[in-house]
Amino acid sequence: MRRVVITGAGTINPLGHDVPATLAAMQAGTCAIGPLDIRDVDRLQIQIGAQISGYDEADHFSRQDLTLYDRFTQFALLSAAQAMGQAGLDLSGPAGDRAGVILGTSGGGLNTQDDNYRAVYAEGKNRVHPFIVPRLMANAAASHVSIRHNLRGPVFTVSTACASSNHAMGQALGMIRGGLADVMLTGGTEAMLCFGGIKAWEGLRVMSRDGCRPFSADRNGMVQGEGGAVFVFEEREHALARGADILCEVAGFAMSSDAADIVTPSAEGAARAMRGALTDGGIALADVGYINAHGTGTTVNDRTETQAIRDVFGDDAGKLLVSSTKAMHGHLIGGTGAVELLACIMALRDGVIAPTIGLAAPDAACDLDYVANTARQTRVDVALSNAFAFGGLNAVLALRRA
Repeated sequence: MRRVVITGAGTINPLGHDVPATLAAMQAGTCAIGPLDIRDVDRLQIQIGAQISGYDEADHFSRQDLTLYDRFTQFALLSAAQAMGQAGLDLSGPAGDRAGVILGTSGGGLNTQDDNYRAVYAEGKNRVHPFIVPRLMANAAASHVSIRHNLRGPVFTVSTACASSNHAMGQALGMIRGGLADVMLTGGTEAMLCFGGIKAWEGLRVMSRDGCRPFSADRNGMVQGEGGAVFVFEEREHALARGADILCEVAGFAMSSDAADIVTPSAEGAARAMRGALTDGGIALADVGYINAHGTGTTVNDRTETQAIRDVFGDDAGKLLVSSTKAMHGHLIGGTGAVELLACIMALRDGVIAPTIGLAAPDAACDLDYVANTARQTRVDVALSNAFAFGGLNAVLALRRA
């Protein structure tokens, strides 16, 4: 079976506008959650989030470009450019036929939808811009990345709520393994921090008004963020032949469905996905050193995920290092798994485990080593990245140190 490695990474998210800044912030335990600066925030019950600070779209894109680029597309294009720059790939000409894009998103062009619903319903306008559909469609980001980098192979979008990025990256892995491509740009992007986006989530009663504290006894819900990350997945021999710097190997992937409840997670379904990723990668339980948890900061998610980890690893679960970075960058929904993969790469490459900040006193039902508040240094050979979504959809990636 063809092996797949990561040779490039790019991101823009609340912790940083690129990978080095993001990893430095993760290592420092930086919290990017704060008051929301969006239109009509005073009408919201939830007024905090993790926004990308210091970002001006006009610094990166022309006015003509911005008629086509919703905020979620902008994040994907910026992340993809960084990833391609690091990978050092030339995919012009026929090489682009063997390269593609699979990105995850949940909301797609939600900012565009929000702005135009407001224009039509609240402001009484009778016309909208002719490019509204190309801006808001969920495949816009993947299509524009394809256009920008001449990627003429498989290109599509995956939308599975909070597991979108992991599902997308799992599909990209399969494309290369199966010989349908040699290179895939993959990851996820999300921009749901607008009035309509937050108002919809308020209805679920899962949002915190004061911060995200996964696994902590005093937690009271999740906090939304925005941003994304894109990676260059490449067939290993293809990468070695051109002397690429390999960040890590994508060793395994698995997905499962709880087939039980649309919002309440199942420990059994999560455990099957973790076991499946290890089996797919030929990885022994003892080889796993770090798990980047889904860790949303809701009681049901944190307890269910802890139980699933214990079900998979048994008595050795207590030896694992487990952390959730959502307390720092918020829950990026369809983009979250991609940004969290950066924490796994940092663990494998640099031996630095990103902490779970805000963990004051663990819930008695959450009794693992969550790397509380301060980053830790240790060697990691294998890391798992968990994503468990509404709809009962689970997707887990297993990564191996290069």
